[in-house]
Amino acid sequence: MSQAPSTYVVPPHAAGQRLDRFLVDALASPSRAELQRWIEAGHVLVGGLVRRASDKVRAGQSVEVRPLAPPPTRALPESGIDFTVLYTDSDLVVVDKPAGLVVHPARGHEGGTLVNGLLALGLFDSLEETEETSHDRPGIVHRLDKDTSGVLVVARTPLAREHLKAQFASHSIEREYLAIAVGAVHARTFDTPHGRHPTDRLRFTTRANPGKRAVTHVKVLEALDGATLLSCRLETGRTHQIRVHLADAGTPLLGDSVYGSPPRDARLRDAGETLGRQALHARLLGFLHPRTAVSLRFESAVPTDFAVALDALRKRPPCARVLPVL
Repeated sequence: MSQAPSTYVVPPHAAGQRLDRFLVDALASPSRAELQRWIEAGHVLVGGLVRRASDKVRAGQSVEVRPLAPPPTRALPESGIDFTVLYTDSDLVVVDKPAGLVVHPARGHEGGTLVNGLLALGLFDSLEETEETSHDRPGIVHRLDKDTSGVLVVARTPLAREHLKAQFASHSIEREYLAIAVGAVHARTFDTPHGRHPTDRLRFTTRANPGKRAVTHVKVLEALDGATLLSCRLETGRTHQIRVHLADAGTPLLGDSVYGSPPRDARLRDAGETLGRQALHARLLGFLHPRTAVSLRFESAVPTDFAVALDALRKRPPCARVLPVL
């Protein structure tokens, strides 16, 4: 069963893009792989005709999209997956995700994910009964990178999922991250384009053209020895957004092996290697309850590995000068 169609007109700046790439930029939520599935099934028409994902679009063309229902979920319940449930009711569940845990099944991570663990708790029963939301990422409305820790909300019903997605799309969700950046960072707001890197498909960049708008508000919490502890508030939520903004400004996250490189300073390098991941923690998440509209706010304590790295980089007072014995 498919959903009602939507129609998009190709703007001049998108002329010459691949069809699947144009749709990634035009639509808010489906992945490129999911869009390619729709295209292959003949559910995307350009000027009334079925096209291939690789075909180029022209300015002024009309693109009709009729979304396909997601395929049945292949995710299986798995017990023993480590995460903390901060809150749950009949509509949603809020979790504290540890670093190293993938949010949902994907290529290379078919099991052992947060979704597998939530399935084992029986939290998706009502959501999986509907064809529209039965897939490998039931209830997932936003994600944290595998090596980012912190608070995350998951929908338990189709209605909750749509309401939460709408809040994320309107940028009304309150999201604050703690970050340790290499180098001296000053308070600022990043407001840049954001898109996939042209040559490295694992990375994103602020130099994308045209790209989607990405806005991060950065506040300095503490000057460290060779680094800076930051509060980063997201206005938008692009993939790797904070990591990209800080790295493209020349101050990558401590321990970020994708967007940074090992620092020359031995103390910084040791702190990053001990941490073993990017120094990014989703500390705060606030939103309106999807059914009651009550304001909810959840916080996640700083995890031990982040706290150890932070303490290692805190400035120490100079040692008292020892006078020679005469």
